[in-house]
Amino acid sequence: MIYLLDGNENFNTVVSITEHMAESSLCPPMIVVGIVHSNRLTELTTGTDKELPEVVGEGDKFMSFVEKELIPHINATYPTTTYKTFIGHSLGGLTVINTLLHKPNLFNAYVSLDASLWWDNNRTVKEAKVLLPASNYKGKTLFMAMANRLERGVDTLTVQKDTSGSTGLIRSNLAFIKELSKNRNQLRYQYKFYVDDNHPSVRLIGEYDALRFIFSFYKLKIYDSELKNPNFKLDSVLVAHYKNVSDQMGYVVKPDESQINSFGYQMMGAKQFTKAKALFKLNVANNPGSANCYDSLGDLYMATGDKANAIASFKKALTLKAIPETKEKLDKLLK
Repeated sequence: MIYLLDGNENFNTVVSITEHMAESSLCPPMIVVGIVHSNRLTELTTGTDKELPEVVGEGDKFMSFVEKELIPHINATYPTTTYKTFIGHSLGGLTVINTLLHKPNLFNAYVSLDASLWWDNNRTVKEAKVLLPASNYKGKTLFMAMANRLERGVDTLTVQKDTSGSTGLIRSNLAFIKELSKNRNQLRYQYKFYVDDNHPSVRLIGEYDALRFIFSFYKLKIYDSELKNPNFKLDSVLVAHYKNVSDQMGYVVKPDESQINSFGYQMMGAKQFTKAKALFKLNVANNPGSANCYDSLGDLYMATGDKANAIASFKKALTLKAIPETKEKLDKLLK
């Protein structure tokens, strides 16, 4: 689950990123909830700022709506999971950091993209000095992105000595990061300074890097030498990997059906039939309602000359879904 502030600007990019990552087995499939604001200045701030004295922030009221109305509505309407990520850019990043400090258990992962932490005379940074040491962030993840707003010849060290308003955003982010480094309290976090990106362009690359960091535990690395080794227990490695993924996510995550299927046929092609059989059986166990899994198991039995089990597997597949190719294989075996 991803809850995305400024959904009118950020929705398409985040959906594209998550679709790509899920297809590449870099993260689980996710629902993206884009929030469109009626008044982003009031909804994404708290208090007032001297630069915009006419704005009275109602961020607490907005986040109460997210917590007590929006999230329960999404949970009741869609097949959601318990792992939630919160993403915001600029003033949205300010809201993300404020939520991490004041409501750390509302989300599992927090993404702040060039956050406007300068708001209300660096109020959030000042609160961080008190709240970070007093909190425990075990199981929580934070990613912060900062765009390059520096003048020629200025770097992230020398800018901290500046006092002009034009550097307020980056200075406030650097000050918050300094507090984090002193009081991480089991928080898993990463920050990046994007030399070649400005305030608008940092969104896309920051969103991608953030999700890669958050779900770094999801990627499964199998070496070709391991696949070629007949004694390498690929099915056991997959089970252990997704057990770790489940522990990280807080709910059961099963191996991707197409991923296991692909491995199975790869092992069949290499004549490693024992390994292929274990993989196809693992897929059947995890997806008992999938005709494709039984069809693949039938192909394995057919390749090893086990006609009886091949027929049984194809028959089972056809009870779940009418697949012309499966029926053709079954008819050929029965003849």
